[in-house]
Formats: sequence, C-alpha cells, structure tokens
Amino acid sequence: MTLTNSTATPNTSSPGSVVLSATGLETGYRSGRHTKVVAGPLDLSLPSSAVTCLLGPNGIGKSTLLRTLACELKPLAGCIRDGQGRNLSEASLRDVARMISVVFTSATNAGGLTAAEVVALGRQPYTGFFGRLSDDDRRIVEQSLEAVGIAPLGPRYMATLSDGERQKVMIARALAQQTPVMILDEPTSFLDVASRLEVMDLLRRLASEFSTAVLLSTHDVADALAISDRLWLLAPGGVFTEGAADEVVASGAMDSLFPGRGIAFDAEVLDYRLRRRSHDGNTAMPASK
Repeated sequence: MTLTNSTATPNTSSPGSVVLSATGLETGYRSGRHTKVVAGPLDLSLPSSAVTCLLGPNGIGKSTLLRTLACELKPLAGCIRDGQGRNLSEASLRDVARMISVVFTSATNAGGLTAAEVVALGRQPYTGFFGRLSDDDRRIVEQSLEAVGIAPLGPRYMATLSDGERQKVMIARALAQQTPVMILDEPTSFLDVASRLEVMDLLRRLASEFSTAVLLSTHDVADALAISDRLWLLAPGGVFTEGAADEVVASGAMDSLFPGRGIAFDAEVLDYRLRRRSHDGNTAMPASK
C-alpha cells in the first residue's frame, strides 16, 4: 500500500540508504552550571527500509538517546543530520516533524479521542494554521488505519481499546505522519505475548513496505533479534556497538551489555541465560534443551 498525498514529500529513500546519522553525539542533561553526560560520544547511522533495535541494560540511557535523535532533547555535543546532510539542530519543528515520527509509551493516553482522531494528529505537520484536514489528509488517515490492520477501530474511543490496540493506533498515527524515520521507545511494554508479537511483526512489515527506517528500544532480546536488520548496543563503560544483527551476535558483543552480572548471551537460543557456578568455583552456561 502507498500513502498518497499531494503536499507531503514522499519517502523516496533507496533501500539501505542512510536517512539519519550522528557524529560525536553526546546525550544527557544540563541544569544550570551542571552537565550530566549519559552516553557518548557516539557515531551512528540509520538506514532506510530496515529495523534497527537498540539494546542495553536499564538506566544506560536508551530513552535519552532516542529522544535526542528525535530532537526532543538537545545534544550536549555532536551533530545529528538527515539523509541530505542537513543539521537537524537548525531545522524548524515542522521540518523535524516531517522527518521523524515518534511513538513513546506515555503517548497512548488519549481516552477522549477516537482512534481515527488520534491517527489524524499525524497530519499536523502538513495542515494549515487551523489544522483542518484536506481530502488527501483524510484519505491518508484511512490508509494508515488500514495498513496497520485496525480500520474497524477508527470510530472507537481510545479508552475502550486494549493496550495492544492503543499501541497500534499510535503506530498508525506515526505512519500517517509520512516520515522516513520512525522512532519507538519500548513499543511492546505492558503488552501480552500475542500483542507483543503482533506489534513487532507490524514494525518489520512497515519498514519493508514503506521504506521506513524503524528504530526501537526493547528489553525483549529474542523478539528484537527475530525482526531486526541492525543492532545498536549501548553498554556500561560507554561502549557502543552497531552493525548487522547477525554480525553483532557472532562477534560476541552481546556479552558486553551485562558485565559481572553472572549472565551471558546464548547464541543457540538467542537470549540471555544465567551462568551456573560449579563445585570448583568456575562458571558455565547451562546446557540448552
């Protein structure tokens, strides 16, 4: 399916082309004279038509990195550029909104709106001052609901939807925004197993069908490896690894995420497992079943 719109610039990025990059990026917070660096300096790139998963332990700064790349937080140092090399720090809010759509867990609380009204919010970067939807805008809202597989939910209020349905509505809103980059922070949090798998499969399909660069953080390592083309690993000590998913796994870099915690990555089951301590004091991975 193609989302058609006469006013938006279509995503014409060729598969695998870099649509977002950063050099020397430092993320964190400033408060008065105090500066707290959370991560960096980082050099990274995000290709189109691909799912990139950001993995790391709790508190390492995954959400801060995503919000910085989405231009919701200012970088402490470094530069973020789009696929044409433009510095996003110098871009207008509207231009950024036409470049990057975001789905954060906290954004799903819109109980007083219908699903279709929430998806229509994705058209704000293209509507006029009063936010009136054109026929093209309404058509894109309908197409986005259909593409995500939730067209029948359009008239229903968000408060009546399940967590999984609400998350799909937020993804449809991001899709209606028609951006080359979609950033999601823990999109499967609080979802049951079935909804989690549906959302992950949906993101894989949208990246392929719409040439979108999908960047998401998650704690579900096995699910991430099942759909990801590339991995970003944010590890303690400022260690950052990026690359094709299979190459990162083969390199042994997955073990860098939880040093000294008594766990290791098991490449056979594609997930982390506790190391067993033997009688002689040595540790070993339990045998895979």
